[in-house]
Amino acid sequence: MSERHDNTQRVIEVTETDLPLHCPMPQHVDWNAHPRVYLPIESRGDALCPYCGTLYRLKGKPSGGHR
Repeated sequence: MSERHDNTQRVIEVTETDLPLHCPMPQHVDWNAHPRVYLPIESRGDALCPYCGTLYRLKGKPSGGHR
């Protein structure tokens, strides 16, 4: 995700290149809307931000090489 996105969208699909996942993401227009929180998405395939309620869904399965 290299372009800027408005994170008013409540469901955002992410890929392995976005891991480790945190909200807000740097490409969001309001990237400083709340404190950065890391979200554990790898095991379930989705994660909900406790600050803004955005649901992130992982497209595909992580290969384990993102760390």
